[in-house]
Amino acid sequence: MTSRAGFVAVIGAPNAGKSTLVNALVGQKVAIVSDKAQTTRARLMGIAVEGEAQILLVDTPGIFEPRRRLDRAMVAAAWTGAQDADLILLVIDASERVRDKVVEGLEKRERPLFLALNKIDLVKKPQLLALAASLTERLNPDKVFMISATQGDGVPDLKAALAEAMPEGPWLYPEDEVSDATDRMIAAELTREQIVTQLHQELPYATAVETETWEDRPDGATVIRHQILVARDSQKAIVIGKGGSRLKRIGQAAREAIIAHLGRPVHLYLHVKVNPKWDEDRSLYREIGLEWAE
Repeated sequence: MTSRAGFVAVIGAPNAGKSTLVNALVGQKVAIVSDKAQTTRARLMGIAVEGEAQILLVDTPGIFEPRRRLDRAMVAAAWTGAQDADLILLVIDASERVRDKVVEGLEKRERPLFLALNKIDLVKKPQLLALAASLTERLNPDKVFMISATQGDGVPDLKAALAEAMPEGPWLYPEDEVSDATDRMIAAELTREQIVTQLHQELPYATAVETETWEDRPDGATVIRHQILVARDSQKAIVIGKGGSRLKRIGQAAREAIIAHLGRPVHLYLHVKVNPKWDEDRSLYREIGLEWAE
């Protein structure tokens, strides 16, 4: 059989289920997920294999109306992903109102487009069919799929179609790799995942995680020091919690997730720093894989 390999930009509004779908297609967790919008910040690639095809899934930040520099960088990363890919996979939350900004941005695309209507387990069939007809008329996608990324419904068919659509050519990554992200980046994202998950609505998304030090020790353990950046003293108090209880819970859960990823003992140390202009730090953008946005 002929080998295939290509890039798929996974595009959609915040909280459409893009990261959950990427994880389902890869077959293991490569992108952090939560039920909160705008969890994904950087372009993170998950590598899925189907038969002789290697599908390079670029999980992009959700497309929304940007209000600050970080927002602009995230949205730019999403659209750049669409321009660079062999195929665009538009993920729509079928249970929510469609964001016109996302659809409008793809009406004059130059790349093939697959449309995936996600969360079909939450929608009645007549509503689903009407949505599919409306989006098909606007976008004229090459193929339409109805899926539930969390339940797995329709995901195998989507994966098979993506594999078939990839251009012929040699694989671009070793067969045992599932992501292009470094361990350092994934560890920071796993800590941030716990912040997003545990703080719910108590803390805005004006927070970031920066790796201060990373030491692989001779005994096989890894020592990691993460700095959690927030914009205000009140946010610092929320992250730390009474007597440091919240920060301890965040650290415990993040450490377990990092151990599961690295497969070795981990000593994780967290501290919180107030920096009202952390999102103006160019080096932080590089660390999370975003381009500086003017």
